[in-house]
Parts: sequence; C-alpha cells; structure tokens
Amino acid sequence: MATLMPLSVGVLGRGLAGLLGCPRAVSCINVCSAIRRLSLDKPSIIPPKRPLTAYLRYVMEQQQILLQQKTDLSVVERTKWIAQGWRQLTADQKQPYEIAANDGKVKYKLELEAFTAQLTPAELARLKEERRHKLAKRRTMRKKRKLTMLGKPKRPRTPFNIFMAENFDETKGATSAAKLKNLQDEWHQLSDTQKQVYRQLAEDDKIRYRNEIKSWEEQMIETGHEDVIHTKKKRKQKLSKAKRKRAVLRTTPKTAKASKLSTTSKTAKAVKSKKKN
Repeated sequence: MATLMPLSVGVLGRGLAGLLGCPRAVSCINVCSAIRRLSLDKPSIIPPKRPLTAYLRYVMEQQQILLQQKTDLSVVERTKWIAQGWRQLTADQKQPYEIAANDGKVKYKLELEAFTAQLTPAELARLKEERRHKLAKRRTMRKKRKLTMLGKPKRPRTPFNIFMAENFDETKGATSAAKLKNLQDEWHQLSDTQKQVYRQLAEDDKIRYRNEIKSWEEQMIETGHEDVIHTKKKRKQKLSKAKRKRAVLRTTPKTAKASKLSTTSKTAKAVKSKKKN
C-alpha cells in the first residue's frame, strides 16, 4: 500500500543541525525551512511517466544523429530540420515509430492502473490536484509564450516602476532586494512635486498602452486570434451582440402584430361593406 510517510520536520531539522554542529535556533529557522521547501518542490506521489509519441521518438533519434553529423546547427535550425524530415517520411517509414508509441501506450496504461490501485482515496485526490495545478501552470506558460510571439504590447508602468528603472543602477545595495528597499525609502522621501514628474510619465505610458492594445486587438481579430484578447473585451463584445439580438427580437413581434391588426381591420371592413350591399 503506497501511503504518505509522516515526517516530523522539526525533529529532522534538529537532528541535521546537531550533526552539523549548529545551534538550536539555526535548526528551527534555516534547516527546517529548507526541508519544507524541498518537500514542497518534490511531488510526494510520482505516477508513471507518459509514453512518447511517434514524432517525439523520431526527434530523440534524429537529435543524436545531428549532434554527431551537424555540430554547427543551432537548436532552432535543428528543430526545423527534424520537423521537415518527419513531414517527408512515408507512412511505411513512420510505422516503426507509431508501433513503438502504441506499445508504450499499452505499457503506460497497465502501469497506471497498477499504480492507482495501490493509492488511498486521499492520495488519489492529492494526485488529481497536483495534475490540475501542473496543467494550469502549463496553460499559463503556453499562453504567455503565444502572447510574446504575437507581439502583445507591454502593460503600462507605475510611477514607482519608472522611478526604479531610472535609478536602480546608481542605488546602493549589495543585492537586488537591498537596492529595492533603498529605492522604496527614497521614493517615500520624495515630495509631491518630484513624484508628479513620474506620475505624468506613467499617464503618458497609459495612453501609449491604450493605443497599442487597441490596434493589437484589432489585428488579432483580423488574423483569427480572438482567443488571446482579454476576457473583459470578449465579454463586452458578447454583451453587445446579445443586446442587438434582443433589440431585433423586440421589434419583430411588434411589426408582426401591427401587420396582423391591419389585416384583421381590412377583413372587418370588407364584411361590413358586404352587409350593407
């Protein structure tokens, strides 16, 4: 049964500190925090590794060949070379990689079933949460890379950001954190008149961002990349479309009703004229 082994971080920390000859205070502050960081960084439950696809198996094979034969190629050039080679393969040439990938899938399925069968409900829930967190992180990173590739404008800077960028190199401090602390102190000591210069620069940067993001979003819509537009923007577009539809629906029944009434009145008039005659 794969269970999570309970571990007393404090006891382990004091034990390591004792072996290293450190005082007790150090064990509580430094050693224990380091152990906690290690325990958070490493997953407690390690599932079987997913199998490689047919293309990735081809990539790994070709990487080894290119590293020996074409040492002058960059990583980007190597990737393009391999992708082009895969596209030029026939179905028969791809078959060995696809067979190996299918065998890997079968093996992975059996290993995953055996792995999940020995987990407790609590461990299954934890594993599911870890997967969800990993997928969310992967989606975020993928979206950031896509936005960078599509040239999304940089967000406007705050007055303090502009002040920090201008004075960071000249500020005293052995580390970046120390420099940031000194800059914060200097910022608070500035008068309102001195801060107004950076506030105006920040306002100008906001105008720059509004103009650039508007142009960029229009370009994204034209090129079929509506998915990268900000959620609020898309929500506004959907609301405006919904309002237009509701307006059409409101006017349509009224028109139909008016036409129906006019037809009824014409019929009544015709009946009355027949009676008179």
